[in-house]
Amino acid sequence: MGRYTGFITFGLMLAAAAVYSFLPADTPADRPDPAPSSQGRASQQKTEKGEAPTVQASAVPPGSGFDFYVLALSWSPTFCDSEAAGRNREQCGAEKDFSWVVHGLWPQNEKGWPENCPTPEGSRVPERIGRTVMDIMPSMGLIGHQWRKHGSCSGLGMSDYFRLVRQAHDRIRIPDELSDVDAPTRTSPQAVEADFIRSNPGLPRSAVSVTCDRERVDEVRICLDRTLGFRSCPEVDSRSCRRSEIIIPPTR
Repeated sequence: MGRYTGFITFGLMLAAAAVYSFLPADTPADRPDPAPSSQGRASQQKTEKGEAPTVQASAVPPGSGFDFYVLALSWSPTFCDSEAAGRNREQCGAEKDFSWVVHGLWPQNEKGWPENCPTPEGSRVPERIGRTVMDIMPSMGLIGHQWRKHGSCSGLGMSDYFRLVRQAHDRIRIPDELSDVDAPTRTSPQAVEADFIRSNPGLPRSAVSVTCDRERVDEVRICLDRTLGFRSCPEVDSRSCRRSEIIIPPTR
């Protein structure tokens, strides 16, 4: 009887082996996915939350031959009330109500600045290029002058220079209280400077200068490195308006 039992047991084992050989092999889809690593989770969360847009260094055309830029933002009503406005109807016509406009993006050195540099691009800015910045530099005369005096010293081609002007302008957030002024407003150069610093995190006090035209605000000048990051500029800062009180004329 024991001999028969052994034969039966051996037979059952062979049958089980035969059945198992016909079962489908385990595939990756049948296996549970491994838990994501901490780096993978962080990357996924960053993508889902999104990030504030910034000017990437790779997106900035590489200028050369100077130390940094000065972005000059001019208060248009002050300019339009001056003799310099002349017959500039593009910026100062009766139906215009510009506030802060780009006076220029100036290549600057630690001491002094280059200007009117020789360039194979020529001195005349074609209207097709000028139109790309007319909403922030509202005069072809201004655009042409800035290219000849300052853009020509940037080491950039004309198109790249004005693309950089756009990027520099978009880099700065205008304080809400200074974006549209309905009536003449008394303030101080220090208060205007503080408003820009508060509205632009990371902007140091030594990187911004407020200038005045007699008793009126004239410009805010902000120093940027060649990748448009904020940077200190003691020489520019030293030329800030020294008045204790200034007036911001209303926009038209």
